[in-house]
Amino acid sequence: MNVPKSRVLLARLSCAWLRSSSCLSCVPGHREWERKATCVPHFSSTSTASLKTEFQKQQGIHPLLQPVQNVVFTVRRQLSLSAAGIVNSAPKSAQPYLRLMRLDKPIGTWLLYLPCMWSIGLSAEPSCLPDLYMLTLFGTGAVLMRGAGCTINDMWDKDFDKKVSRTAGRPIAAGEITRFQALVFLGGQLSLALGVLLCLNYYSIALGAASLSLVVTYPLMKRITYWPQLVLGLTFNWGALLGWSAVKGSCDWSVCLPLYFSGVMWTLIYDTIYAHQDKADDVLVGVKSTALRFQEQTKPWLCGFGVAMLCGLIVTGVNCDQTLPYYGALAVVGAHLAYQIYSLDINKHEDCWKKFTSNRTLGLLLFVGIVLGNLWRARNNNNVLEKATGKK
Repeated sequence: MNVPKSRVLLARLSCAWLRSSSCLSCVPGHREWERKATCVPHFSSTSTASLKTEFQKQQGIHPLLQPVQNVVFTVRRQLSLSAAGIVNSAPKSAQPYLRLMRLDKPIGTWLLYLPCMWSIGLSAEPSCLPDLYMLTLFGTGAVLMRGAGCTINDMWDKDFDKKVSRTAGRPIAAGEITRFQALVFLGGQLSLALGVLLCLNYYSIALGAASLSLVVTYPLMKRITYWPQLVLGLTFNWGALLGWSAVKGSCDWSVCLPLYFSGVMWTLIYDTIYAHQDKADDVLVGVKSTALRFQEQTKPWLCGFGVAMLCGLIVTGVNCDQTLPYYGALAVVGAHLAYQIYSLDINKHEDCWKKFTSNRTLGLLLFVGIVLGNLWRARNNNNVLEKATGKK
C-alpha cells in the first residue's frame, strides 16, 4: 500500500517528539512506539528539525510562515494537561521547587483534600450543595499544606532519599535545592497557608493550628515505629474535623470523630499499599513501615482496616441523618476496597502504585454519595411534612 510521504513524515515526527519528551514514560506502550519508529522509512535526516522542514515542504507551507509553524510545533511539544507536563513547562529555575511540593504528583494532594470534601459535604443543609467557597479554600490549603509537608519530609530525609532509587531524584537529595533554600520556601508556603486559615472562624483557626505538630513530626515516625502510616492518617485526615467546623462554627463530635476515624483507617490501607513499593530499600536504609510490620499478612490487616472504615462511615451517616444514596455509595466503596485488596500483588511495584492511586476514585465516589444523600434528605423531609399536613 502506498502511503503519502507527508503522513509518513508526520508519523516519524510524532515518534521523534515522543522519544525526546521528558514525559515519555507516561505514554502507554512507549517502548512499542520506539520500536516502530525505527521501522519508518528515512527520507533525509533523522533529526526533528529536518523532519519539520521536510514535512513543511510536503504540506506546501510558505517559507514566510515557517517560523509560525515552528512555534506551533514547540507549543505542542511543551503543553500538556498532565500535572507533570505543567511542571515541566514551568521556568527551569522554578521546576525544582514545584517538584519539591510534588505538584507533578497530585495524588497526595487529592488524598489530603478528600476528607475535607467529605466533611464540608456532610455539613451542608438538606437540599443544599456543599459550600463552593469552602471547597475552593480547602483545595488551596490542601495544595499548600501538602507542599509544606513534602518539604519538611525531604528536609528530614535528605540522607535517606539519596540511598533509595525512587527518591534519589528529589530536589534536595539531588542537590538542586539546599536545605536553607527549602527552609525559606517552606516559610513561604506556611505563610500562604496561614492566610487561608485566617479566612476561617476562630474555632477553626485554633483547630487548624493544632495540626502543625503532626505535620512536623510525622517524617520522624518512620525512624521510631513500624506504624508511621497511623501518624500519617492522623495528619492527613485533620480536614475531616476542620471542614465541618469551618462551615458550622464548631465540631459535632458525633459526626466528626467517626468520620475522622474512618479516614485514618483509609490512610492505613492506601499508605500500607504504597509502602510495599519501598520495603526492600527501607530494610537497607533502616526505616520502618506497616508494610514491613505486616509483610505477608498485609491483606488480612487491610481487610480489618476496611471493615473499620465502613463501620465508621455508617455511624457518621446515622448521626447526620444521611439517606439512601449515601449508603449506596458506601456499598460501592466497600466493593472498591474489596477488589483493591483481593487483587493486590504486594510484590509488584506497578500494581501497588495502581491500587494506591485508585483511592482518589474511591474518595470521589464517597463524596458524590454524600452530596446526593443531602439532596435526598430534602425529598424525605418534604414527604414527612406532607404526611403530617395531611393528618391534620
